[in-house]
Amino acid sequence: MDDIPIPLPAIPTRFMDRFRAFIRARHLAYRTEKTYCNWVRGFIRFNNKRHPESMGAEEVNAWLSHLANNRNVAVNTQKTALNAVVFMYHQFLGRQLGDLQFINTSRRRKLPTVFSHDEAMSVLSNMQGTNRLVASLMYGSGLRVMEAAHDFAILHLRKPEKPGGIRAHTL
Repeated sequence: MDDIPIPLPAIPTRFMDRFRAFIRARHLAYRTEKTYCNWVRGFIRFNNKRHPESMGAEEVNAWLSHLANNRNVAVNTQKTALNAVVFMYHQFLGRQLGDLQFINTSRRRKLPTVFSHDEAMSVLSNMQGTNRLVASLMYGSGLRVMEAAHDFAILHLRKPEKPGGIRAHTL
């Protein structure tokens, strides 16, 4: 499953294992751990697999500018990448990066399309079963897709087969 943390060695020696262990010791969310590790791994790869302890603000500036210029990432994506690398340097490595001078992305944020109440009711009326239940819960409570999927997976328990090959479901 995608939401189960990968096991770490008892005594982590590799850089990324130590970084993961540090994040877990801080009790950050697993999704934060995955996000930060992916961005730090991307930063290391961009710099030809050099160790982060041998790099500094110049390499961070080049990488963040690369994200803006070549990968055309959104503003919040670049901010997330910045947060991951700054966390690694400030918190994990205990080093200050100083003043960063990177190129901000110029890609504008996309505003979400929002249904009117009548449009939402029309979509819900065309749904059935579990999909309608989950969509109604999302609409009524403001849940995001991953929150609804996670909450519904916890509530929807599958009992073992009864005699005769019948499975019972419960909510």
